[in-house]
Amino acid sequence: METSRSITQKIENEGTMCPSFQALDMVMDKWTPKVLFLLQDGPMHYMQLKRQVGGSTQKMVTQTLRKLEKEGLVTRTVYPTSPPTVEYALTPLGEMLQSAFQELLQWARIYTAQFQSMRENDSEANKEEDFHKN
Repeated sequence: METSRSITQKIENEGTMCPSFQALDMVMDKWTPKVLFLLQDGPMHYMQLKRQVGGSTQKMVTQTLRKLEKEGLVTRTVYPTSPPTVEYALTPLGEMLQSAFQELLQWARIYTAQFQSMRENDSEANKEEDFHKN
């Protein structure tokens, strides 16, 4: 098993050229995971996405979708209606990310529960320690 030091050294040596860091950089900004998650159930119109992303500006949703399209993770289809209807969908590459996100979500649920438990235990220990000091 690699040590923390050897992993850190590898990161420093490979820098931004490391494929795993490039991939993480591509998908781990504030809005990308949410957009990819929303698209997992099928294509969505731009306004549906914008509404469901919530908390983001139109500019940020547009920038996120353009980035994902450029990276080959989503497709953009414009329908010749008046006004034009724009629909976004995951590409096969984008669909492949869904299992990775599901794994990450599962880890986060476990970690969050464990972290909350540790925090509660620490809080109880601190209360008892404070009680014995007085």
